[in-house]
Amino acid sequence: MRQIDPDFLALPLRELADAALRRAQELGAEHADFRLERVRGETLSLFDARLEGSMDADDLGYAVRVIRDGTWGFAAGIELTPQAAAAVAEEAIEVAKVAAPINREPVELAPEPVHAGVTWVSTYEIDPFDVPLREKTDLLGDWSAGLLKDPRVDHVSASLMQVKEQKYYADTAGTEATQQRVRVHPVLTAMRAAGGRFDDMRTLAPPAGRGYEYLTGTGWDFVSEVAVLPELLEEKLKAPSVVPGTYDLVIHPSNLWLTIHESIGHATELDRALGYEAAYAGTSFATFDKLGVLEYGSPVMNVTGDRTAEHGLASIGYDDEGVATRQFDIVREGRLVGYQLDRRMALLKGLGPSNGCAFADSPGHMPLQRMANVSLVPALDGPSTDELIGGVERGLYVMGDKSWSIDMQRYNFQFTAQRFYLIENGRLTGQLRDVAYQATTTDFWRSLEAVGGPQTYYLGGAFNCGKGQPGQIAPVSHGSPTALFRGVKVLNTVQEGGK
Repeated sequence: MRQIDPDFLALPLRELADAALRRAQELGAEHADFRLERVRGETLSLFDARLEGSMDADDLGYAVRVIRDGTWGFAAGIELTPQAAAAVAEEAIEVAKVAAPINREPVELAPEPVHAGVTWVSTYEIDPFDVPLREKTDLLGDWSAGLLKDPRVDHVSASLMQVKEQKYYADTAGTEATQQRVRVHPVLTAMRAAGGRFDDMRTLAPPAGRGYEYLTGTGWDFVSEVAVLPELLEEKLKAPSVVPGTYDLVIHPSNLWLTIHESIGHATELDRALGYEAAYAGTSFATFDKLGVLEYGSPVMNVTGDRTAEHGLASIGYDDEGVATRQFDIVREGRLVGYQLDRRMALLKGLGPSNGCAFADSPGHMPLQRMANVSLVPALDGPSTDELIGGVERGLYVMGDKSWSIDMQRYNFQFTAQRFYLIENGRLTGQLRDVAYQATTTDFWRSLEAVGGPQTYYLGGAFNCGKGQPGQIAPVSHGSPTALFRGVKVLNTVQEGGK
């Protein structure tokens, strides 16, 4: 088990929090919280085995958020002295005072137990920031060079993103939490132009809440995956174009995670369902009046939100409102039964306590209600991927995410993939090109006939889920088993483009 870095703990965390919270209370705050963060990010990018760019950023600062007269106030600072922290609290109070006359919706927070002096560290073995830049560059370069030796590959891009996020939170109720988490995202893409066509083939390895050990065999076999990219790319370039129509789809979690993200994850954020994101990110078809009523999908559809999943990108011990995180139900046996909540949204609609979905991506931003690890639950004794494929007479096997499109209500959508395989009489008969599947959210999830067992399950995800004004990004994972959908509309993308 890793420990929180001593140099972060050596910062004057408690002194700054005490000064800020005390001053906020003196000035009439009904609630105040203090959050100090250090977020370090590094990105490497290579093209054809040569380093193209390297970025290393370190963001250190703190924020004070208050409620005064039922109105939010917020301010941030970087000077690590008690006097400066108290001044930031004063500024947050002034923001609340200015905003109060135009506030028509008093802010209240759902109650939360006090969590005093708690710590949490994500599960990882090797801190990627302890690994020399040369070692990481050489590893990506060696993988790239090996691909370039194959005549079926013209070019190779490679990248590695890594983040270490450290947070200290304290509030006037007495909660105090110190946390650290690490995440990495390695990607390799092989490219080729042949026969008048250009295409690429990317690794399916998802970003993960792991350390550098992820690149060296723990949690994923990169060596084996990289080795098969040339063959997969060659097959894709030679593949026939799909005949549009209605197909049964067996969708691998490397593709289905993104469909879950767009059609369930965003649709069941309560602030969005209530219209708070309408000016920017849109609304949701899954409006509050549908809670407990909407048949979101078939009876085999069970979806959870989970801020505790091991190696999940959205996993944390305590959210940015001091709420202890947990797993909760969103869809049970096909029916909408819950939303993702922060403390304000939970109390606003009388839904009990928050389920820990507040997050800010930097010390300069106010926490927003953000997505948990929203995941489709596997069947305890469910079938294997091969068994699901074996039950399809005419269909497609879908692997890897690529492009996507969905409307502002998260209802009408279209997705493509890295690889589509034709299924005939229960067997894979080769790749197809120019494929997209299209549906409405409820039609798609109601066509879900079977979900695979735990052996087919894993977490996909992304570092960069966007939301809010000013914009913020959040990391999030989505778990899924392989799943079977019946009678889904499939398009030929070239024909749809008028070519």
